[in-house]
Amino acid sequence: GQFLDLALVAFLVVLADRAMPGAVWFPGTRLNYAEQALRHQDLDATALVARSQTRDPVVLSRRELRDEVARVRAGLRRLGVEPGDRVAGYLANIPEAAIALLATASLGAIWAVCPPEFGVQSVLDRFKQIDPKVLLVVDGYRYGDKTVDRTSEISEIRSALPGLAATVWVPYLDHDPVRVPGAMTWSELRADEQPLEFERVPFDHPLWILFSSGTTGVPKAIVHGHGGITLEPVS
Repeated sequence: GQFLDLALVAFLVVLADRAMPGAVWFPGTRLNYAEQALRHQDLDATALVARSQTRDPVVLSRRELRDEVARVRAGLRRLGVEPGDRVAGYLANIPEAAIALLATASLGAIWAVCPPEFGVQSVLDRFKQIDPKVLLVVDGYRYGDKTVDRTSEISEIRSALPGLAATVWVPYLDHDPVRVPGAMTWSELRADEQPLEFERVPFDHPLWILFSSGTTGVPKAIVHGHGGITLEPVS
């Protein structure tokens, strides 16, 4: 209960090392960002609403979101994703991106993403630094009445990332699997129904990687940890 949580906090070491850079916060604490993000009890409440000119609107309840995260988590595990591995997305702002982030975090793996508006070199300037194990992609997007195909860019990106164990294609423009040959489909990734579990990791364990703009050189990686992003502590 709340009083127990407060009592436990009183015994926590908050700051073990004040050195900057390199300060060590909450040593010994283990938590998971996805566990906190999906902790709500009212599972019928709306969790996610997505609107796009490319698709019909999508609305997911908390229950449906948890189920999707559990399925994608199971799929990533089948592909060999473990704590510390990197999972990258070449994705639009779609529900699958949020689901993949939470599934990646639940495993203790590390997420990074670039939008499909980025060209090949902009993506590689970022993703080659982190050597992703799995790459999730959309085949393109629409801008106004213009269709932007990204299948050739995907082919170049995949070829330049030799550490990839798998590519997962999220149908966005089309549903023809030939468009991204050799890729697993999103449906195949989420095929197995599994219970949702969470790998609790140290407070400073990497959660996701952002990148600077790259205007003065190669984009610089900016690592955010589970503890720094999670708003409430796990008891």
